[in-house]
Amino acid sequence: METSRRTVIAAAAAGLTAATIGTAHASGGRKPVRELFGRLADGTKIHRWSLENGGTRLKVLSYGGIVQSLEIPDRHGRYENVSLGFDNIEDYVAKTPYFGALIGRYGNRIAKGQFTLDGTSHQLSVNDGVNSLHGGAKGFDKNIWDVEGFTSGSDVGLVLHYTSIDGEMGYPGTLRAKVTYTLTRHGDWRIDYEATTDKATVVNLTSHVYWNLAGEGSGSVYDHELEIPASRYTPVDSGLIPNGELAKVAGTPFDFRRTKTVGRDIRVAHQQLLYGKGIDHNWVLDKGITAKPEHVATLRDPSSGRTLRIASNEPGLQFYSGNFLDGTLVGTGGHIYRQGDALCLETQHFPDSPNHPSFPSTVLRPGQTYRTSTVHSFGT
Repeated sequence: METSRRTVIAAAAAGLTAATIGTAHASGGRKPVRELFGRLADGTKIHRWSLENGGTRLKVLSYGGIVQSLEIPDRHGRYENVSLGFDNIEDYVAKTPYFGALIGRYGNRIAKGQFTLDGTSHQLSVNDGVNSLHGGAKGFDKNIWDVEGFTSGSDVGLVLHYTSIDGEMGYPGTLRAKVTYTLTRHGDWRIDYEATTDKATVVNLTSHVYWNLAGEGSGSVYDHELEIPASRYTPVDSGLIPNGELAKVAGTPFDFRRTKTVGRDIRVAHQQLLYGKGIDHNWVLDKGITAKPEHVATLRDPSSGRTLRIASNEPGLQFYSGNFLDGTLVGTGGHIYRQGDALCLETQHFPDSPNHPSFPSTVLRPGQTYRTSTVHSFGT
């Protein structure tokens, strides 16, 4: 039986003090607080915003809109940071594999960094072999966002703005992006994405948090239990570009329709797992595109009891099993990150959609507003 969120918060109350940034009151929290996190090589200040509500603690950087830490309690009310990251800006600039970042203009890969829109060909920044990944060499994750804190009723949050000029990383049109991070009184973390453009373009925004519900730096997530309500996925070639097929998950290691551990089938001799050195694939969600966020995944750590439920109106979910964490990165807790020490669950449209007319469209035109939302709910 799932423990009440309020019960867990009450159990943890003794560990929370008035000095804590934000509050742990289930009825609401204070306005987020800003502090200096570091400086870029040119002296530009990078700030960290701290907010707390409903028992969830969140810290966000103005650099890349990065979630630097996200703390939630276990079944005994003990808090851990469940997202991978660094304790300094230098590592985020030099080393990060998109830890906690806002991703844009286009989440995941575009083949050879090329697409054609309305008869015009566009060449994007190529930064993943011959392909473009997560917006190119300087995507949204490597730019500074304007950030404002807010309170609204019992909610607290941040509004982040970034304007991507026409031609940035090869994308057409000036794209004005607005992303809102909200912590609700129940401790849910909601992300609302919006964007407008002055020329036809493509856009696919997402968040790249690396989850380990046992706590960052605690070891492998292969014993986490995962459920994804998707009957199909998009197989890839050796460059991790979708081949256009919507393949059935039945009888493959990609079948998570019934809850199973992340690691149960991850070493099965399947060509798709060989291509990704593990799982790095897009699931075609059974629900499709929806008007409001609907269930797309449940992740649970049996050892702590922590549970993450994700809802979104997006049609796809990229599940990445941390295959390229290679023991060269030291995280916020002073531990080395190794393969499988976290996983990503990125709500999105499909990779390489601009080159696959049969995939849901990612085209945004002047006069339209791109809108999508994802909600992360935590419990035990």
